[in-house]
Amino acid sequence: MAKLATVTLDDKYTLEEGRIYLTGIQALVRLPLMQRQLDARAGLNTAGCISGYRGSPLGGLDQQLWRAQKFLTKQQIEFQPGVNEDLAATVIWGSQQVNMYPDAKYDGVFGLWYGKGPGVDRSGDVFKHANYAGTSKNGGVLVLAGDDHSCKSSTLPHQTEYAFIDAQIPVLNPSGVQDIIDFGLHGWAMSRYSGCWVAMKTIAETVESSAAVDVAPGRVAPIIPDFALPEGGVHIRWPDTPKDQEQRLMKYKLYAALAYARANKLNRIVINSPTPRLGIITTGKAYLDVMQAFDDLGISETDAANIGIRVLKVGMSWPLNRDDVREFAQGLEEIIVVEEKRAVMENQVKEQLYNWREDVRPTVIGKFDEQGNWNLPSMDELTPARIAQVLAARINRFFDSPEIHERIEWLTQKEREIAEPRPEVARIPWFCPGCPHNSSTKVPEGSRALAGIGCHYMVNWMDRSTETFTHMGGEGATWIGQAPFTTTKHVFQNLGDGTYYHSGSLAIRAAVASGVNITYKILFNDAVAMTGGQPVDGPISVPQITRQMADEGATRIIVLSDEPNKYPIDAHFAPNVDIRHRDTLDETQKELREVPGTSILIFDQTCAAEKRRRRKRKLIVDPPKRVFINDLVCEGCGDCGEKSNCLAVIPVETEFGRKRAIDQSACNKDFSCLNGFCPSFVTIEGGTLRKPEAAAKGDQHGDAVFASLPKPVLPSLAEPWSVLVTGVGGTGVVTIGALLGMAAHIEGKGIVGLDMAGLAQKGGAVVSHIRFADKQEKLHAARIPAGEANVVLGCDLLVAASFEGLAKMRRNFTRAVINTHETITGAFTRNPDFELKSNEHKKAIADACGADAVSFVEGSDVATRLMGDSIATNLFMLGVAWQRGLIPITEDALMQAIDLNGVAIEMNKQSFYWGRLFAHDPQKVIDVIGPNEKQAHPIATTLDDMVAKRKTFLTGYQNAAYANRYEALVRKVASAEQKLGDGHDHLAKATAKYYFKLLAYKDEYEVARLYTDPAFTAKLRKNFTGKYKVKFHLAPPALATRDMTSGHLKKQVFGPWMMQVFGVLAKFKFLRGTAMDPFGKTRERKTERALIAHYEQLVDEVIAGLNTNNDRIAGALLALPEQIRGYGHVKDANLARVKEREDELRQQFHNPPEHLQAAE
Repeated sequence: MAKLATVTLDDKYTLEEGRIYLTGIQALVRLPLMQRQLDARAGLNTAGCISGYRGSPLGGLDQQLWRAQKFLTKQQIEFQPGVNEDLAATVIWGSQQVNMYPDAKYDGVFGLWYGKGPGVDRSGDVFKHANYAGTSKNGGVLVLAGDDHSCKSSTLPHQTEYAFIDAQIPVLNPSGVQDIIDFGLHGWAMSRYSGCWVAMKTIAETVESSAAVDVAPGRVAPIIPDFALPEGGVHIRWPDTPKDQEQRLMKYKLYAALAYARANKLNRIVINSPTPRLGIITTGKAYLDVMQAFDDLGISETDAANIGIRVLKVGMSWPLNRDDVREFAQGLEEIIVVEEKRAVMENQVKEQLYNWREDVRPTVIGKFDEQGNWNLPSMDELTPARIAQVLAARINRFFDSPEIHERIEWLTQKEREIAEPRPEVARIPWFCPGCPHNSSTKVPEGSRALAGIGCHYMVNWMDRSTETFTHMGGEGATWIGQAPFTTTKHVFQNLGDGTYYHSGSLAIRAAVASGVNITYKILFNDAVAMTGGQPVDGPISVPQITRQMADEGATRIIVLSDEPNKYPIDAHFAPNVDIRHRDTLDETQKELREVPGTSILIFDQTCAAEKRRRRKRKLIVDPPKRVFINDLVCEGCGDCGEKSNCLAVIPVETEFGRKRAIDQSACNKDFSCLNGFCPSFVTIEGGTLRKPEAAAKGDQHGDAVFASLPKPVLPSLAEPWSVLVTGVGGTGVVTIGALLGMAAHIEGKGIVGLDMAGLAQKGGAVVSHIRFADKQEKLHAARIPAGEANVVLGCDLLVAASFEGLAKMRRNFTRAVINTHETITGAFTRNPDFELKSNEHKKAIADACGADAVSFVEGSDVATRLMGDSIATNLFMLGVAWQRGLIPITEDALMQAIDLNGVAIEMNKQSFYWGRLFAHDPQKVIDVIGPNEKQAHPIATTLDDMVAKRKTFLTGYQNAAYANRYEALVRKVASAEQKLGDGHDHLAKATAKYYFKLLAYKDEYEVARLYTDPAFTAKLRKNFTGKYKVKFHLAPPALATRDMTSGHLKKQVFGPWMMQVFGVLAKFKFLRGTAMDPFGKTRERKTERALIAHYEQLVDEVIAGLNTNNDRIAGALLALPEQIRGYGHVKDANLARVKEREDELRQQFHNPPEHLQAAE
């Protein structure tokens, strides 16, 4: 075996020659370091200035810059994050003014600005002024524009070229990580030479991709063109009139940039032909898509040349060099311009060729064909598949090939397959478990709110009376335009603390000035959570905001917090500020909506993801407290999900229906689920989560077994090998791509990866594309083309079966390893009966790959029970796939990559090994962890088993006579159903389930019995260890007070002593329903007993009128108690809905609609 390379994580910033593996973002961090080194070699003592504002796809750039701070400082590079984008651009403008003065410490300062597309828009004024003014001779400015072409994590798709054209800033368009480094260095050189600011376009496909690149010192050696510059040069100066600036820009600077681009061959012909007919002009990511399209059509570079194809890869898309275009066009019959979004190059090409003689001028098409039909649309993204179809149609005019026809036919068939109806279940982004926005974005009944920019933007799809949004910093200003013209008197406006600091405070000032009635909810979560938890870009605190808002003229200010007592006495809040607990949100909002003018509600609670990070780093205390649910007490009503909106409250299917549990791996200890009106919640205070036996035993348990595992034959990399990884945002799934990429680099293999995350990091769909080859040159587009995934590693079933997942699969080609665990989506928080429809998703995958090519694995269950944390699932699944010979990387390289990653090293290795063992011999793994709950206590499926289990339960609930009463009614229904002669027993099963449900109503005796049952104590011991106390969260009618606003009973906390009370209470169950029952006289208990009698009457009515035409309706009637869930007011509301439904079904039962009658 070849010796593995010695690699360190610092290589990406310190290695001065050779091959390094890094992401596009890390390449942007490396750029200023390389520029400084180039300057030093040239004898220049320069410095660097970086400023900008984060936003996808450049959301993580500032974090990477902070991590590289020691390298930047050493090279005299100053990183100053901007308060907002245009101020950051002004900072960079200032860096170019340094050498206008004699006190400059350096020969020049090169500047780097970064920002998302909307940040480019808002910075237009600065860009124009600064670009007209020019750059310093030894400085130069590179502008990084983060474009989100497909609107994956933005409020609009955006394309920045036209903004730069307006500011007369040249635009470079890199196609991958290597281009980012090469074009970045050329960008500064061009900026210095021409005096122009130079933009470089970055999109997710480039900056969120990773690749191995060449960083040889002489790779970029700028050539100074032969161009006549004006007397006095083109650089920044003072004094300088606007007209002089304009003349220099229009007459010299832009042409100097064009001359530089031509001299340095930034636009170059990459495929040529001795007999050219068809020309393709392309740039950036579209260039890789074109090359991939050729691969997909079976056209090699040699084939393309023989066919008569010529390809121009454009590095500077605006302004486009006329001489380059005309040289390229010589001898061509037709040119296709392939570029994403609106036409930039196409218009220039047509203009530059317009005056050519008609007999030599080629036809130019791009966005539209000759007939005016869409050809390469401006909306969304281009794909290799779409480009392949267009190229095939044009090539087919003068060249025919069976392979091309076959590929196009397959693509057409694939489009039809994907368009077929599939389950309407999507994994949409959601607030993290424990996110403060789960609570803070609620509005009182009768009010509405407006959304803003940040994580809380997601409330738009959460059914919380929140509609519409604005750009960043405009929050609330739309109401100024609405208020005079509507009968609505007041609105709430959500505003994040990061946006407040960025520019949102000005919107509040505008609201105050206008006099409208509005309450700003400033959501202070102590981090810029949307882009990764960065700190706000300057000093900001809750007391400071109250003082600012009071000075601005806010009429009323109230602070809500999950820890209202945390503020010191000398916190310096503004006068008359109230500080309250977050549980008073509803009444506080009702109070504020009556206050005239602009009022302020500051909701102070730290971002849940940031809390988790700080707890892991021991920066804050991790409270020794966890929530646990007694599933037998739980009614499955969903009120806890409604109150908390939390994805850590998950469904559990039990013998007695769907209940709830807390996903301890995901829970961030927000505790708002405790507000659900239900006695099934307890808190465990003290102690720790119990570690599973396999994990506890660690090395001693499996190492010998692991060492004896047979090594699989790894795939050949003579042709590119593509692995698609699907998962859920926030679960660490992108780690797989990072580890595989680094391992491939260690082995010296070609590698390109792409993590499509964006907004999806918030519990949404995440897809990683990882492509391997024996040589880097064989890899083109980072994204796997349609039908070209050799392997789909589905860490999430739902995402694997999504449009993007299925599109990459091909029957008899793709192998899939899929985790069957059902990870709920946000829809479950609103619909307690929500189902993922897993079987339909499995079928879609099996149909796409072929049933024999798919392995379905209960990865999350096995990995969590092995390692004690669901995060282990990803490496476990990777181990399964590797052992099956689907991953073309050696185990040694993977282990080295895990070591380099430096996070949870031992757990990741163990998880990988357990996955390998599971793939080889699953029973050995099962022998270690034992059966899961579903296997150990299978849910009854036959009528006899259902009745037997419920009889046993009801005997314990009351007595044998009570249980016999239950069985008698079930058998009565079974007998009546048998007379229908259809062989079904669905009515008897419905009665078995739901008559039982009504009989086993959870009164005080039953809740006490279920808590004192040894089975509950055993569950606690199974999950927790150490010294802990159990506390109960109850609202006993005799003791609980009522909420002044809602009138509902309020829950109270009771200590461990409550177990003794339960023990006594459970013994008095014989009083249930008797004249001596102290609880039986309450309205709730009377209602429950009445429901039993009512159901018995309903059964008699159904039996009397049952026939083959209404038995389906009968089933729905007998199943109605399924919806009578919950306690107190929750149960009352559900019961009211059930009564309405019962009336409808009763009418249908006696007069069945034709469509519900049995077929003849």
